[in-house]
Amino acid sequence: MTEEDFHQLVSENQDRVYNTCLGFMKNQEDAKDMSQEVFIHVYQHMDRFKGESLLSTWIYRITVNKCLEEIRKKGRQKRSAQLEDISDPLIQNKAPDFYHPGVVLENQQRAAILFKAIEQLPEQQQTAFTLAKVEFLTYEEIGKVMEKSVSSIESLIHRAKQNLQKILRDYYENI
Repeated sequence: MTEEDFHQLVSENQDRVYNTCLGFMKNQEDAKDMSQEVFIHVYQHMDRFKGESLLSTWIYRITVNKCLEEIRKKGRQKRSAQLEDISDPLIQNKAPDFYHPGVVLENQQRAAILFKAIEQLPEQQQTAFTLAKVEFLTYEEIGKVMEKSVSSIESLIHRAKQNLQKILRDYYENI
């Protein structure tokens, strides 16, 4: 891959990668850092792309995996340092510190509550739900990114919605 080809690839995919990272990381700086890591990985491992899927699907898969790895790493660090506040997992005295293109300013507080609830979902549900409802991918696209069947994606999203309803119902009943 030439340098010019790589710059073209970055130009065509940078907004999508950044928005996906932001949807998972919930922080602009972390999303920027993660986006850079994604493109470094893509550049270093371009020879591994076999063309069995669209290049954009392969990049999405890398993006999701990198974000999940970082979230797991941060989770381990928090647990080991005992920094997590377990008294109220949805709200930790902070307004959201990110701007996501899909979230209007007056909805930032509600978005923060929703994103905190999404973080409580099992990893597979969180990934499928985020790709569907934040990134607006089709079930087929999500299936390719997550390497799962469409029916599995439908099931994951259905369970994610049920779990979110319960989490948010419990939250709103207790405020």
